[in-house]
Amino acid sequence: KKIIAERKNWPVLYHLSEIRENILNWYPFEKDASVLEIGAGCGAVTGCIASKVSEVTCIELSKRRSLINAYRHRNSENITILTGNFETIEKQLTRKYDYITLIGVFEYAASYLSGEHPYNDFLEIIMEHLKEKGKLLLAIENKLGMKYWAGCQEDHFGGYFLGIEGYPGKKGILTFSKAELEHIIRQVPTVSGYEFYYPYPDYKFPMAIYSDGFLPQKGSLNMNIRNFDMDRYVLFDETKAFDSVLSAGLFQEFSNSFLVSIEKGVS
Repeated sequence: KKIIAERKNWPVLYHLSEIRENILNWYPFEKDASVLEIGAGCGAVTGCIASKVSEVTCIELSKRRSLINAYRHRNSENITILTGNFETIEKQLTRKYDYITLIGVFEYAASYLSGEHPYNDFLEIIMEHLKEKGKLLLAIENKLGMKYWAGCQEDHFGGYFLGIEGYPGKKGILTFSKAELEHIIRQVPTVSGYEFYYPYPDYKFPMAIYSDGFLPQKGSLNMNIRNFDMDRYVLFDETKAFDSVLSAGLFQEFSNSFLVSIEKGVS
């Protein structure tokens, strides 16, 4: 907290804020479980996971971020950090895990996997490293999220309405609507089921996690001006707009982010 207050910049806030843990600190992990965390970064959620399970194996491309993660959790004895390219490390994994996490990683699949369907291929590769009935926990932005209609810039490229317009002229990074993400998941033959959750305001700094069985009440989605990385417009009152989509039964389509629990079937 002291470093965040002193530096007052987006990267430090993003990598070090304790609020990042909210995306998974509620999740009912099995205590004796093993977890593979792909794209662990500086360990924003590593410690939270490690406090709930038996062991965590992190994969992170950046040596610098891995060192920060290691120092940050130096007192935890159940964390192993593997540094390098996922494609290389993945081929050397000799075990299967109870859970795998992809927090803000899935959207980059096309930047390092070739082929006609890189996102489907990425999920298939990851599912191979899950035990039967294991869970993949995937967090990603919704390209049709309310904040983008209301004037926030796209998280990865910047620019207004870029995801809404289908990323014209952009390659390598994609986020998806709920229907698009469901379509990708359904194409993976080892998936036996999935469940959507809706982090609010988004998965990066979630203050609430909603589900299809526990939707927000009207007026409760009132923490919308929370963009810390880029300038934005305020084109309309997002709380009132959320109230309208709640009345129409469309909240899930306009949630700013998704967290999806994807289960591997029994072969």
